[in-house]
Amino acid sequence: MNGYLPYALLAMGSYALVSPLMRVATTGPDAIPSDVAVVVSNGLLIVMTFGVLAYTGQNVVTHLSSPKLRYVLAAGAFLSVGILALYRSLSLGPVSVVTPVFAMFLVFSSMIGVLALGEEFTARKALGILFAVLAVYLVSGA
Repeated sequence: MNGYLPYALLAMGSYALVSPLMRVATTGPDAIPSDVAVVVSNGLLIVMTFGVLAYTGQNVVTHLSSPKLRYVLAAGAFLSVGILALYRSLSLGPVSVVTPVFAMFLVFSSMIGVLALGEEFTARKALGILFAVLAVYLVSGA
């Protein structure tokens, strides 16, 4: 098994719970506003990440002068917009529609990988993208 695959599976399993939990937290009686939910949940992310950095001995400051920092900052900006929009949409709509539409980022990320990063594009990947789009259409009831 590739070294990255266990982490990808862990990410998938963890992310599968985010939308349902946020839907419950941001709707109904005693609902937490979606923007507050972003601060609290991502505040926990920051605390946990500092724990990982301490455990692994990584130093953030040494990387702040990297020429690649601009890509990290841009990714952070897009991540911020995406999470704010996801949490807001979960407070307004059903998980069964919001999450599949949100998950289309996987298709677009794959296409960007092929078009902008020169990653291999195969018939299998094309079929996977087609099935993903079809799945989102069918699951979301659009």
